[in-house]
This record gives sequence, structure tokens and C-alpha cells, in this order.
Amino acid sequence: MAATRHIGKNLADFCRPDRMALIVYDMQVGIVRQVKDGAEIAAKVLKAVEAARQGGYPVIFLRHMSMPRELMGAFQLRQAMAWQRTDDPDAVKPWFLRGTPGFEIVPELAPRESEAILDKITFSAFEGTPLSIILRDLGLTSFAICGIATEIGIDPTVRHGADLGLVPIVLRDACGPGHHEAAERSLDNIAFMGDAILCQVEEIVGAMG
Repeated sequence: MAATRHIGKNLADFCRPDRMALIVYDMQVGIVRQVKDGAEIAAKVLKAVEAARQGGYPVIFLRHMSMPRELMGAFQLRQAMAWQRTDDPDAVKPWFLRGTPGFEIVPELAPRESEAILDKITFSAFEGTPLSIILRDLGLTSFAICGIATEIGIDPTVRHGADLGLVPIVLRDACGPGHHEAAERSLDNIAFMGDAILCQVEEIVGAMG
């Protein structure tokens, strides 16, 4: 007879520091200021971060990083041209170069020495970063995620994480949209797929306590 396995079903099943980490996605100065409700989202994210710190949960920050133009290949130039609405590759300007003010995490979140900061050039936080290795090495089976932007980075990270066998927990009101309608479609699709848990900040703060 197969061994009985515990199958988590709700937030309380996963919201433990030995099972879940908090992922803070792209809360950078140059990104937060582009979002209409950026300050409000930052305040919500801060609540989640403070609760995670108090509860002893691993906290991992992600940053989107631009390559210098000399290291931008055909795909990166094409993508940057689309985002910057230009047909001229020579007009592309790297927005998030390492060491520039817009690249840094907003000061109110101020990552601690005990927290990781992972840089990426992709939208999924798992692609090209050690994120999955860190989570698995800690023996975690789940991650809560918040930050900006829902339809650009949160959605692909949730999908990728689920494909890796990790249970995503999406803090709906702490995920900022770049485009409101697109973000709502992403959240609806995440809910439809059924492998993630969606909750509000106050719910996860209560569960972390």
C-alpha cells in the first residue's frame, strides 16, 4: 500500500517558515514609479515583508536588470524596441542598468543582509536564477509572491513555479498591474488553473502570525 501523503489544500497548510518563502518581485525604484498605485502596492508589500521577517520566513527579492547595449542580442533588442515603442534599435535605452538609481529596491523595503537579492533578465523569476535551488535546498514546497507587475512577471513566475512542483501563493492586493485589464486576466487565469492559492495581504499576515 502506498504511503499516505499530506496534501496541502489551503493557506494554513503551506504558510509555515519550513514550507514557504516570500518572493518580492521587481519592487525597484524605476518600476514602482511607473505604476499608477505604486506607493500603495509598496505599502502592501511592506506589510507582507514585515510579517515574514517577524515569523522567520525566508525572504527573497528579485530585480530586473538591463544589459548594456553591447551585450544586447537580437532578442533583447527586439523586446526593448517593443517596450520602448521604437522601430530603431539604435534608439533603445537600457532602463535598468546595474548601479543606476532606478535599478535599486525601493528604500522602504530595504533588503536585509539575511535576505537574498537575485538579478534577472527574464520575466520568470526562476529562469536564469538560483531561486529554485534555494527553495529546494531549504526544503520548501511553496512560495508566496508579491510585487510588480502582475501580468508581466508575477504570472509567468507562478506558472513556472507550479511546473517545478512548488505551490504558488499570490497576494492579490500586493501585486501591482502595469495594465489593469491584462493583470485581471492573468489573475483570472491563475485562479482557473487551480494550482495556486490566491489571498489578500491581511490573510497571509494573519496566517504568518
